[in-house]
Amino acid sequence: MRLVKPSLKWEKEHRAYLEEWGPTRMIPSSFELTGHQTYETYLHALAERESGQEKWVPSSSYFLVNDKEKIVAMVDIRHELNDFLFQVGGHIGYGVRPSERSKGYATRILYEALQKCKELQIKQVLVTCTTDNIRSAKAILKNGGREDHPHIDEDGRETRRFWIYNE
Repeated sequence: MRLVKPSLKWEKEHRAYLEEWGPTRMIPSSFELTGHQTYETYLHALAERESGQEKWVPSSSYFLVNDKEKIVAMVDIRHELNDFLFQVGGHIGYGVRPSERSKGYATRILYEALQKCKELQIKQVLVTCTTDNIRSAKAILKNGGREDHPHIDEDGRETRRFWIYNE
């Protein structure tokens, strides 16, 4: 298992990963290809997003790839928090390929993302999940997450918030 940066090499596998998600909202959304005419334009837009241009905070995006060169999970690491990320999104957003769930990959990709956060000197890492995402909450707890007060939006949707002290 290893983290790799999105590149042209991974286009076919990235598209196969997305097909498994079907019409549901992709998590993290930074890996969604909709609206990009080519994979090259997606990579360019991702680079702009990663550098913190326009409305984005600086971030790093990775695929978790197994030894068969299959993308099993994706993660977006935000280097800093704005108001929205402090309440809802957190420093780390990750998703696991539907066919690869319940195999420990959420725990693994979060662990790997926390190692990247150490390199970035992010010592207090906020990770969030919806209240109904029990698997994600378990992965966060396994990685040392301590639950904080939830965020409840104007529609009454609750987001669980966890801090991981990454020293």
